[in-house]
Amino acid sequence: MALLGVLRRWARRITAANAAPVAAPSAPLPLAPPAGGLALALQGGGAFGAFTWGVLERLLEERAFQPLGLTGASAGAVNAVALATGWAAGGAEGARDRLARIWTRVGTAGSGLLGLDLPGAGLARSVGSTAFRLTSRLLSPYQLNPLNLNPLRTILEEELDFTALRRADAPRVVISTTRVRDGRPRLFDNDDIDLDALLASTTLPMLHRAVEIGGEAYWDGGFTLNPPIRPLLPAGSPILLVQALPVGSGETPVTAPAIQARLSQIVFSRALEDEYERADESLARLGRAGALQRLAIDAHAAAALGADGLRADLEHLIALKSLGRAQAESWLAVHG
Repeated sequence: MALLGVLRRWARRITAANAAPVAAPSAPLPLAPPAGGLALALQGGGAFGAFTWGVLERLLEERAFQPLGLTGASAGAVNAVALATGWAAGGAEGARDRLARIWTRVGTAGSGLLGLDLPGAGLARSVGSTAFRLTSRLLSPYQLNPLNLNPLRTILEEELDFTALRRADAPRVVISTTRVRDGRPRLFDNDDIDLDALLASTTLPMLHRAVEIGGEAYWDGGFTLNPPIRPLLPAGSPILLVQALPVGSGETPVTAPAIQARLSQIVFSRALEDEYERADESLARLGRAGALQRLAIDAHAAAALGADGLRADLEHLIALKSLGRAQAESWLAVHG
């Protein structure tokens, strides 16, 4: 009941936060997009971000593809920044390489990224993410991780050149975070995205401490805008929402971990649906009905893989990536 109460409070905060105005990128996006230009909104979802990795890798193989703008939350923010910095450094090949390096290192680090290898995690170190979920209900990251260790910080710091985002030829990027004080979203764009902003967008409060920026504490952007979509409207191009988290549930969950996972899906997906509806309505008013498209993970295929947002081993990530590539191939066959 305590967990359900927490999730209900978050749902109320999400509804209030999404009613707030959303800042646009600091620099305008082109109003006459080139052929092949596409804006991308990338949902977060922990390990499910590897599905988006597969989608992006396949899109980057299209010679005409140009990312005119990217938004993201959590793992979607990592994907957006990785693609943009890689693109600025070496075009499509640079973007593919940057994504592959980050996700391969994430898979190699595995459970360490989730705190399972930290002192005090106890039983969770030996039995995996389910036990860690239970452990984190009793102990906060301030108790489990007194040194505030975060292997993801090292990976992102070593693999990403945030200064590349300031280049004129870098795709425009907007990532979301959630301000702890009032539960409202804060957006960061090319001019102010740095390591702390990106980490803040990925910070689940039961796994890692809040990230402080300018005296404010921030948590995962997926709680409020997962991902932002409206900042992409000025691009004038089609917008593709890559939805990494499964939404539907084939059966009613009956175990405690399954119930918790389903509740989390509902909360994170609600933020997405509210933003999607607002963006779609805005596009219709602009005479651009149909410009917003969705590529959503196949829930049945994900279930067949035993997909888990807290499972970060490389085998699991590669399987999700392959699913993303396959679905992007199907999407391209229809939309070109």
